[in-house]
Amino acid sequence: MRIATWNINGINRRLPHLLAWIGETQPDIVALQELKAADADLPKAAIDAAGYGALWQGQRTWNGVAILARDREPIALRRALPGDAADAQSRYLEAAVAGIVVASIYLPNGNPQPGPKFDYKLAWFERLIAHAAALQSSGHPVLLAGDYNVVPTDADIYPSTSWKDNALVQPAPRAAYRRLLGSGWTDALATLHPGQRLYTFWDFSRQRWQSDKGMRIDHLLLNEILRRRLVAAGVDRGQRGKEGASDHAPLWIELTP
Repeated sequence: MRIATWNINGINRRLPHLLAWIGETQPDIVALQELKAADADLPKAAIDAAGYGALWQGQRTWNGVAILARDREPIALRRALPGDAADAQSRYLEAAVAGIVVASIYLPNGNPQPGPKFDYKLAWFERLIAHAAALQSSGHPVLLAGDYNVVPTDADIYPSTSWKDNALVQPAPRAAYRRLLGSGWTDALATLHPGQRLYTFWDFSRQRWQSDKGMRIDHLLLNEILRRRLVAAGVDRGQRGKEGASDHAPLWIELTP
């Protein structure tokens, strides 16, 4: 079984890239983030024609998450992250697919920091940690997939001081990410490729893709039940180099049945 996550950065604009990629790689499950489209504007017919059932939680402008499943329909479990009933941003979607609980996560960026956006990022992270603990105790295989907007360590970003004030590399979200892992979650890419610089994001500005100045901010986290089935993980970085591509590349894992 192959499961992937991809910040698509505008699903309608990148739809040809998405359809070509799923046609080539045939992932069984795909978590998408940053759809930038309301539910009524999402390309359901095209996804259906590609052989995928889809669960959407759309939103205009910057947010929106989805879960796609090949030859089946995802079963909705949650359409929002618990802990703040007033939070109207579409950043979390949870579904049951093929016996696995899958969450598509678009954690807040947090810039500029310090400020209210950074405070929202940290509060959202605390809510995620709390809900992840509940998922751990569920007894089900669980995957937390998505764009976490956190660079875990200095080894996960190209050598640079230009990002030192950016919310993605600050001590507080890094500490929150470590606490999440410490509560029983396995970072698939870091576990199977220790010590390697494998990026998932290259900013559009300053020729960062062309000079491979990237960072790892997209993550696939597995609970112990699912970790025992993990056999491979990687980044389809070639997708980032295509004309009109997202600034993220798909990240994937392979699991034994």
